[in-house]
Amino acid sequence: MSACLIAVGSTRRPKLQAVQEATASFAAKLSPDTPLEIHGHEIESGVSHTPSSREELMQGARQRAEALHKLLADSGQRADYCVGLEGGLDVAVENGIRHVFLESWAYVTDGVRGHFGCSGSIEIPELLAEEVLSRGTELSIAIDRYAGAVGIRDGQGAWGVLSDNLVTRQESFRLAVVAAFAPFYNVEMYRPAAQAAG
Repeated sequence: MSACLIAVGSTRRPKLQAVQEATASFAAKLSPDTPLEIHGHEIESGVSHTPSSREELMQGARQRAEALHKLLADSGQRADYCVGLEGGLDVAVENGIRHVFLESWAYVTDGVRGHFGCSGSIEIPELLAEEVLSRGTELSIAIDRYAGAVGIRDGQGAWGVLSDNLVTRQESFRLAVVAAFAPFYNVEMYRPAAQAAG
């Protein structure tokens, strides 16, 4: 029995486990007759080390997935789905006050169409925002300094630090992946929109 192959544009443990958990939750709908196989590949996003807008986050996730799809096609390999994941910041101004949010985004493509999903947001402290946005420090380095720890992004992530581990980096990406895959596993709900667009 051949497997449904899902390629992920990262080899980082929290991201791969997020995809593993997410796809396990809808595997029976996505691929009812074949098991899922998930493989990580190191792929560059093509955006800055810490994206600082929703648009850049979406672009990074999409570019990872599309670059992975091209890499596999060019080398004679295949994947049923390619997943790009990108975490970073989104800046909004409300009532004249800047708010900076941490977000996790996913983009999934089958090579023909692609869809985005987002984790939701958590506001980051102003000191941390200043370090990343004004001084240009990479978020993974800034959060280590801020929390007084090392290697946070490979564990709980900034999400875990800020939410006191009620939401981890892995969980934020899991939710983004569930949302991005929805048009593929919940086809009936998305078909009318696809037909109208076609």
